[in-house]
Amino acid sequence: TVMGFVDDDISIQGASLHGFKVLGTVKDLPNITIKYDEILITAPSATGDQMRKIVKVSKSTGKPFKTVPSLIELIDKDISLANIRNVSYSDLLGRKEVKLDMNSIKEMLNGKRVLITGAGGSIGSELVTQCLTFSPSEIICYDNNEEKIFDISVRANKHETPTIIKPVLGSVLNKNELAKVFNETKPQIILHAAAYKHVPIQEDHPWNAVNTNVQGTLNMVEMADNNNAEKFVLVSTDKAVNPVNVMGATKRIAEKIIQSINLSSKTQFMAVRFGNVLGSSGSAIPTFQKQINEGGPVTITHPEMTRFFMSIQEASQLILQSAAIGRDGEIFLLEMGKSIKIDQMARDLIRLSGLEPEEDIPIVYTGLRPGEKLYEELQTQDENLIVTDHKKIMILKGENHKVSWEEFKVMVQECINIAQTLDIDKIQLSLKNLVPYYQPRPFASKVPSKQQDSFPIRWEA
Repeated sequence: TVMGFVDDDISIQGASLHGFKVLGTVKDLPNITIKYDEILITAPSATGDQMRKIVKVSKSTGKPFKTVPSLIELIDKDISLANIRNVSYSDLLGRKEVKLDMNSIKEMLNGKRVLITGAGGSIGSELVTQCLTFSPSEIICYDNNEEKIFDISVRANKHETPTIIKPVLGSVLNKNELAKVFNETKPQIILHAAAYKHVPIQEDHPWNAVNTNVQGTLNMVEMADNNNAEKFVLVSTDKAVNPVNVMGATKRIAEKIIQSINLSSKTQFMAVRFGNVLGSSGSAIPTFQKQINEGGPVTITHPEMTRFFMSIQEASQLILQSAAIGRDGEIFLLEMGKSIKIDQMARDLIRLSGLEPEEDIPIVYTGLRPGEKLYEELQTQDENLIVTDHKKIMILKGENHKVSWEEFKVMVQECINIAQTLDIDKIQLSLKNLVPYYQPRPFASKVPSKQQDSFPIRWEA
């Protein structure tokens, strides 16, 4: 039962809100909650700093605190236990809900056959879920992991929708499998999320990064082109900017592939570039949470390291919005907000677990791993930003391609061939030939002189 509210708005102190009294401000919580059982936080428009303040004060009361989606649901008692949840790190990001142009996305997807590669992964599986909202005729879930492809097909089929869910076990490296899938399903919209993404692992196995991220993308774009698909969207990463690691270099080549083939294809090719997503497999938050649950220590590579973050849901929604906007080989850049210190993230997670950093859970700094930057960047020095009709999406305009698709494909194939030698030095040099800004180890010493915010221009609130 709701007993009252707290709010930092001085003008409503002592007043009634929807029939319940405003009992004080957030800083008054320790005294107010003496005679109450639980704190429910409903502040969907709060910034990250405001949420941290609310969580800190709530934690100091010793009372359990959780969050609910909206004040109206709380007042109308239109909530269930499923709506009440623990405060998560995504709440502390303070990012506003994405406003989508639903009509443009529906026009793109409604009644269409959609192929999603890497459909069992974090982004791929969320893209499956998001696409279902717009009633495509069929979603082909393509992945090389049997368990993941089974899981996403089961989850997708729980939705009440006429959309056919077709799980397909296969590899983007197998041209025969791809040809069979394209011949049988004739996909119109292709969302290419399959990729290797773990930087340290790919530094030691660069041939696999080239195979999957370069050869796999090449195979996919040629299939899309040969079968006259309508749209092809590459899911890219901020690590493709001035890369110092193999993963970033291979993703930059993938971006160049879609830009190059777009010049001579009926298919509309585009890429979407963004930073880290919260909670993806093997990323910081699940790793930190596991370390916290085990009693620590929490390991951080460097106290000054920062990264850009957004939720998986937001990233997937903006990928679809970019796809609806895209027409001509664009690289879209998603608004990532301010970069976040990984050290601060770890400390926030420890506190959200009811513990204190250093006191309850030690923090250990291990040093930068091969291929890691202190700060990520979102655009190269040669890329200019062009506004779109969507506040959170911009287009990166870079140098024009000076070689034909056929010529560029020969260069890419040479890189792929060198990868088969398993010679790390030769592979790095071949990547550098295609991505001049790439600084392979042991030369990867440069980092940006200062942190970047997501864009050097002002974004509307």
